[in-house]
Parts: sequence; structure tokens; C-alpha cells
Amino acid sequence: MALTVVLAPAASAYPLPGRVTGDVGVHDPTVVRRSDGSYLVAHTGNDIALKTSTDRIAFRNAGSVFPGGASWTTTYTGGSRNLWAPDLSYRNGQYYLYYSASTFGSNRSAIFLATSSSGNSGTWTNRGLVIESRTSDNFNAIDPDLVVDDQGRWWLSFGSFWSGIKMIALNPSTGLRSDSTIRAIAGRNGGAIEAPNIVKRGSYYYLFVSFDRCCQGAASTYRVMVGRSTSVTGPYTDRNGVAMTSGGGTEILAGQGSVHGPGHQEVLADSDGDVLFYHYYADNGTSLLGINLLAIDSAGWPYLH
Repeated sequence: MALTVVLAPAASAYPLPGRVTGDVGVHDPTVVRRSDGSYLVAHTGNDIALKTSTDRIAFRNAGSVFPGGASWTTTYTGGSRNLWAPDLSYRNGQYYLYYSASTFGSNRSAIFLATSSSGNSGTWTNRGLVIESRTSDNFNAIDPDLVVDDQGRWWLSFGSFWSGIKMIALNPSTGLRSDSTIRAIAGRNGGAIEAPNIVKRGSYYYLFVSFDRCCQGAASTYRVMVGRSTSVTGPYTDRNGVAMTSGGGTEILAGQGSVHGPGHQEVLADSDGDVLFYHYYADNGTSLLGINLLAIDSAGWPYLH
């Protein structure tokens, strides 16, 4: 009698994305929880795409930020209406949206700010240019992320490839740039690093970034990395003490099975704890919304569960 050996499936290195339904085709998601308990998601798309959910499971289309277009961005987009990598938050009684205008592979880019009292499609007012990069610069002004530190100071981190992730100070009364200083907070010597997101938990500011390649469908190699610092401006180091300005980063999520290239992450403090929102690619190359719970271990490092 022949002996049949059945091999158990390999254990997943990371939890699979939590259940979501409805209109979940997103790229570069950002999220805020509204006063009524619902969720508002903005993501890369024509005129900045919006989605809403009442339960963090079922999502529906909610139009776009600029349904009439955003003519002030076309210098950077080559005429395309596709705007990238928004960052959504609620401050001072209104919604703030930082967003990027560029073309793929170019650092002729810009980050703009818009505000709205409701967050709904068509209610947004453009507040102007925050920072731009030119082809002569060593950075790329895309992928904005706002953080407010313990002293109430506003900071915007951003960056993609070139010399890495940068940070500038903002004026809290306008949301626009307050000085000319550009700080370096992470980099891979020109390698693939993008999509910063900074949150304060306990004694540390945590800097989440995406390493490797986005936007290649199921061939994408994006993965989520993190470092931490006791100061919002750094220096950020990974779990092994390697500086993030020297390529450091501790992996907390990577592709596995039919989950390809997870990244462009954002941490949301929700009623049931911290939640990581991100996109990943399915086997057919579709970009989908991923959601997992996020916790901090006894050594002070984030992990998904």
C-alpha cells in the first residue's frame, strides 16, 4: 500500500487582510473616523476618490474631492486628473486633506492642501501649494502625512525614492509651510522607500514606511516597515538599532499567498484599538483595501493581529 503524505499548508507570516465588502478597490488609502462614527476614506484616483463605511466592513463610493477637476495641479500631472496619495485628518473643526500631484517616475511634483467642513464630495476648498520638488531637487514631494506632536506643533512628512523621506514644519493656523528647513528622517541611498505615516504611542513616535516596489500589480513587492524615536523629527531607528536614514526598518507586513505588495499604510486610532489601513494587490492585479488590527508588543514594537 502506498503511503500518502499530506503536507500542512505553510503558516502565514502575517495575518491576512480582515473582511471588507462593497467598493473596496483602493490605492494609497487614508482614513478618518467622523463624529457620527462612520469612516471616510480618500485614495489615489481622478480628482481624489472618496469612499465611506458605517462599520469598517462594507464600503461604498462617495464621489471625489474635486468633481469639477483640480486645474491648479495640471502643471505637475501633465494634464491628468489622477491625484495621488492623500492624507486625511480632522483638526480644528474641519477636515484637512494633503494630496500629491505628479507623474510616474518623476520628481517634478507638488503637495497641496484642501479643507472641508463636512468631508463630502464637492465641499473641498483648495488652500494652496505646500511644497513642490523640481527635477534638480534630491527629493520627491509626494506621499504627504500630517502629524501633530505633543507640543501641538504641526509637521508634514513626505517622500518617495530619491534621497528618501523628508519632514517640514507647518503653521497650524494655515496648514501651510512655516519655514524653509527640510529634514531627512529616512532613506535607502536612493532605493525604494515611500509613504511615511507617523503616530505617537506611549513614549515613542513610530514612523511607518513602505519599502520596495508599488504599482506593479501582482508583481508588486511593497512591504510595511517601521522605526521609532522619542522625538518627532528623529532620529528613527529600527528594532535592531539601525537608523532609518541608513536604510533601517523593521518589517511588520509583507506579501504572502494571494496578498501581493501590501503598503501605503495608515494607522487609525479606533474604538477597538489601532487599525492599519493599506492597499494590496490580488492575483489578478486589482488593488484592494486591506485592514488589520495593530498592537504594540512588550518591547514597544508594532505588530499586526
